[in-house]
Amino acid sequence: MGIEVVRADCYVSNLDKRMAFHFGNVVATEGPHHFLEIDVEIDGERAEGVSMVGMAPMWFLKDPDLTLAESTARLLEVFDAARDHALEAGPAPTAFDLWHDIYGRQREWGEHTRHPPLLWAYGVSMIEQGIIDAVCRHEGITFADAVRDERLGIEPGRIYAELEGVSVNDYLPDEPTRKAAVRHTVGLTDPLEGEEMDDEERLDDGLPQALDEYVERDGVNHFKIKLSADEDRDADRLAHIGEVLEASPLESWFCTVDANEQYASVQEFKEQWERHVDDPALASVVDDVAYVEQPLPRDQALTGETRDVLTAWDERPAIIIDESDDRLDSAGRALECGYAGTSHKNCKGVFKGVINACLIEKRRRDDDGENEYVMSGEDLTTIGPVELLHDLAVMGTLGMDHIERNGHHYYRGLSYLESDLQETVLEAHGDLYGRHENGFVALDVEDGRIAFDSVIDAPFGRDFDLDPSRFTPLEEWEIESTLE
Repeated sequence: MGIEVVRADCYVSNLDKRMAFHFGNVVATEGPHHFLEIDVEIDGERAEGVSMVGMAPMWFLKDPDLTLAESTARLLEVFDAARDHALEAGPAPTAFDLWHDIYGRQREWGEHTRHPPLLWAYGVSMIEQGIIDAVCRHEGITFADAVRDERLGIEPGRIYAELEGVSVNDYLPDEPTRKAAVRHTVGLTDPLEGEEMDDEERLDDGLPQALDEYVERDGVNHFKIKLSADEDRDADRLAHIGEVLEASPLESWFCTVDANEQYASVQEFKEQWERHVDDPALASVVDDVAYVEQPLPRDQALTGETRDVLTAWDERPAIIIDESDDRLDSAGRALECGYAGTSHKNCKGVFKGVINACLIEKRRRDDDGENEYVMSGEDLTTIGPVELLHDLAVMGTLGMDHIERNGHHYYRGLSYLESDLQETVLEAHGDLYGRHENGFVALDVEDGRIAFDSVIDAPFGRDFDLDPSRFTPLEEWEIESTLE
C-alpha cells in the first residue's frame, strides 16, 4: 500500500457540558470538539476519513494560571502543526509508516516549543485517527480486521526492541469484545445522593445526576473515583461513596481511583494510601480498588526516586500511568519503575495503544503470574457522533471488558447534535444508542453495560457518512467570544 495525506480541513462544534467536571486542579464546564476531514491517496485512489477530538486542553496542560481560551489557543497550535506535518510528509508504504513519519516531524517541532509532549502528541493522534478512518472505509474493513490482517502495517518492534519481529496477533485477543461494563466516573464534586441535592444543583434534563441514581437507573457497578490528594477530604469522600454503594441494590462492585497527578511525591502518596487502607471506614471502597491511576505529576512519575520507592513497596497497589504516557516508550519505562501498566485513550495514540497492549501482555506471559499487569481503558469525556465510535472500536480490539465512560454523564446524550444527525447515529448504531423518553438520543446502558456489535462490525466503528462541513470552519471560530 502507498498512502499519502493530500487534504486536511478542520471544523469546530461548540458543546456545553450539562454539569462541571472537576478533576485534579481543573474544572471543565465547556466542551467544544474539533473535527478533521482528511483526504488520503491510497494506491492512487482517493479516500476520505474523519476524526473528532475533544478540545480539552486543561487535562494536557494542568496550568491553573491559563484561561480556557489561552489553553485552547495552544491546543490549536498543536493541531495546526500536526496538519502541516501530515501534508508535508509525502507518501509512505503503510498507514503505520505514515503515522511514524508524522509523529517524528511533530516531535522535532514540539520539542522546540512550550508545549508538553502529551499535548503535541495529541495533534498526531487526531491525524492518525483520520488516516485509519480513511483506510478502513476505503477498504471496507473493520479496525479489528485491519489490525489483525496487518493492513495498517503496525510494527511493534519499531517502538520496543523486545517486540522485534512480533505480530500484534501474537498478543491481542483472538476476537474483539462487543460488550463492556461502564466504569462510571465519580468526579471530585459530583453529587453522591439525589436526596441531598438542593434545587439549584438539580438538573431538570431527564438524566441521572447523583451516583445513587446512576446505580438505580443504569445498574452500574464499576466505578472510577477521583482523588484530590487532600487526605481528610478524600477519606470523607471515599467513606460516603462506600455508604452509598452499601445502601444500593448492588451485591458487589469494582472500583478504580484516579488522582490526576495530585500527589507531590511518591512518599506522600505511599503514606496516605497506607492510611486509607488501614481505615476501616473506607474498606467498602478501598478493598475493592483494582488499581490506582497516575497519582504523581509527570515530572515525578518516572524518576529514580519513584522507582526505588515503588519497587521496594511490597504491599503497593497496582498503579498505572496515564498523563505520564506521553512518549512512544513511556509504558515500558513505567514498567521498569514498578508500575503495573498504563491506560489506553485514543487521544494518546491508537497505534501506541495497540503496541502498549502487546508489550504488557508479553510481560504478563513472561512473568508467569508473579506480578500484576494492567492495560486499562480510560476516557477523555469521549462522545458521539464519531469520537466514541473510534474509541470503542479500539477498546474492543484490545479486549477491554470494562471501560471508563463519562461522556454520557457530563453531556446530555446526543442532544447537542441536530436532530437529523441524532437520527443517523441511532439508525446506524441502535445497539449502542437508544431514544430517551424526552426525545433525544442517548447512550443505552443496561445492567451497567453497553453493547457495541455495530461499532465492531463497521469500518473503524462508524457505520454512517458524516459531512463535517455542517459544523463551523476552524478559521471562522472565535476562541475569545466562545470561551469566556
